[in-house]
Amino acid sequence: MPLLSKSLTSSCRFLLAALAAGVTHAQGALPLAPLNAGMYAIQAEVAATPAAREQGLMYRKSMAPNAGMLFVFEQKAGHCFWMRNTELPLSIAFLADDGTIVNIEDMAPRTENNHCPKAAIRYALEMNQGWFAQKGIKAGAKIGGLPQPR
Repeated sequence: MPLLSKSLTSSCRFLLAALAAGVTHAQGALPLAPLNAGMYAIQAEVAATPAAREQGLMYRKSMAPNAGMLFVFEQKAGHCFWMRNTELPLSIAFLADDGTIVNIEDMAPRTENNHCPKAAIRYALEMNQGWFAQKGIKAGAKIGGLPQPR
């Protein structure tokens, strides 16, 4: 019995440490892709599987200033996004296959409003809200370094 008690105590300590560090939901490490928007470097996590796309940036409390999440879909379509269980205010750029920004939308945390591209897309890039505007990046600009869909 003492072994079980010790194991539970270790597990509880780990859980408390994770909660204190702001980790409330574990997400497997996603591959990273170095992207660019003109002279601006972006370090993007790549969500290219259904599970990774569904999880997205939910439950995260913060994101580095030039970090983002790139969503990669197998097929071009009107892929819409919402912010249920997402704590961070985000801006999303919907991208054509060549990296051209189709449109950018700001998304409020913990809402279920749909944010959709103005044309069929295969890529979407989420950044901290206001990142694109602060850099003067608008529809028609290009994001470089996009990985090819599987």
